[in-house]
Amino acid sequence: MERGEFFALLGPSGCGKTTTLRMIGGFEEVTAGTVYLGGADVTELPPFKRNVNTVFQNYALFPHLDVYENIAFGLRRRRVPEGEVRAQVKFMLKLVDLPGYEKRRPNQLSGGQQQRVALARALINSPQVLLLDEPLGALDLKLRKQMQVELKRIQSEIGITFIFVTHDQEEAMTMSDRIAVMREGRIEQLGRPEELYERPASSFVAGFLGVSNLLDGEVVGRHGELVDVQLGDGTLVRAPAAASNGDTHVRVGVRPEKLRVTSSHTEAPRSVEDTNALEGTVLDASYIGVSTQYIVQTADGHKLTVYAQNLETSGASEALADGQTVQLTWRPQHTFVIARTDRDVDATPQYEEGQVPS
Repeated sequence: MERGEFFALLGPSGCGKTTTLRMIGGFEEVTAGTVYLGGADVTELPPFKRNVNTVFQNYALFPHLDVYENIAFGLRRRRVPEGEVRAQVKFMLKLVDLPGYEKRRPNQLSGGQQQRVALARALINSPQVLLLDEPLGALDLKLRKQMQVELKRIQSEIGITFIFVTHDQEEAMTMSDRIAVMREGRIEQLGRPEELYERPASSFVAGFLGVSNLLDGEVVGRHGELVDVQLGDGTLVRAPAAASNGDTHVRVGVRPEKLRVTSSHTEAPRSVEDTNALEGTVLDASYIGVSTQYIVQTADGHKLTVYAQNLETSGASEALADGQTVQLTWRPQHTFVIARTDRDVDATPQYEEGQVPS
């Protein structure tokens, strides 16, 4: 993890992300390996000797203290002069956008305001690293989205390293400079949000970080910067050659928003050289506001998810009907390629016929 970055540990329950965070903070014993903080080995140091603070999901504010005293608590323990305490608390209140709330008690604050107080209390001690253990989990959806933006703003202003634990891929992608996707105690892939989303390294990452359509195939040829992949039904699709890494048995993927869905009679199939194409039948169409979500079943039984942007004012009335034969097209450059491994078995969710993924 680099100094001054917003780093996310992302993964499902039980993958080890919170345990990793607790090892960094000194709350969990390290059985193998070393924890370095700013180049110094802190593996054997207790939490109070590490220049690290933690914000938990329940905030852990002192109910008998007002906002001012909650934020000032760490400075008072260090016997910082009162004038400096006042100046730093004032700065923190401005930073978290809570000026004028000094005399309020925690029970007089909303969830989002309590979260900001907890953040200010942790930051006022100027830690090298701030650990955040799913701090937005108790907030409602609207407030959670607001706090995602606020957390990133605050981190950018003060330049402290934030390590953020979450199972929410949208949170991780919104705020993080880099993300470590974890699975069964290991880092499955590490990189920038756009890198992980556009070029996932495994079926697990592709399925966990958003929705992916995955199809097994075999590389049967190469044409410049593209490879030909033959799917199980014999259909040829093209994908970037660099993404295949020389593997023969592969899994090709495309994100739902990269697919274009049209009535099969609307236009003739295009050449495989410039556009990949599959035919299928609409199983379900769901209007979800900004787009319509389609579940399309191909001839060999694969169910693909498509997000078609709602550009017409009539919205859902333009939707393709259940049972309608359609054509799915997408650019070869929007295809990602994953090597097929035993570890990929059951790595992505499967949907029963007629079931729409949430």
